[in-house]
Amino acid sequence: MFTLFVDSDSLPLRHRKIILSRVMKDGIRTQFIADRSLPDVMDAIETHTKMLRDPFRGSLAKEDLRKIRSSITMTVVETGENSADDRIVELVNDGDLVITHDVGLSERAIEKGAIVIDDRGDVYTQENIRKRVSERDFMKVFREMGINDLGQKSLREKDYQRFSNSFDSIISKKH
Repeated sequence: MFTLFVDSDSLPLRHRKIILSRVMKDGIRTQFIADRSLPDVMDAIETHTKMLRDPFRGSLAKEDLRKIRSSITMTVVETGENSADDRIVELVNDGDLVITHDVGLSERAIEKGAIVIDDRGDVYTQENIRKRVSERDFMKVFREMGINDLGQKSLREKDYQRFSNSFDSIISKKH
């Protein structure tokens, strides 16, 4: 069984809602990792746990009921450059899924055999990550020259839809 790792530090709330809805429905083992606790994720964990326990209330002892927990966790790491990324790389295994827009983390996770989806729905694998790394490095040269207007544009509705479709497609194949 695979684990879904979510680089949550800068992932928009709307993305987290898409992810949480699906993982709660399917019971997918998911770790949100960030340098702070995210209220929406904590609420989802509580709601999911309650939803899983409700059918057994009255038929299980309290200690057995407490053993039923959500498959979603929230890991808070120390604040610092790449602290969430480093934790994900430490935990990720072959066949896992990572959601991030960080190209460096994408490359590191793929080296460990993970599949990566970015916040726009692009899926990165061993076959295509080198191109994305080259693009990032190319853009870095422009930023160092003081040309900053070539960066990523803000998310549009079609980006959210593309992310949702990519995410659903991969989860359907893996689940």
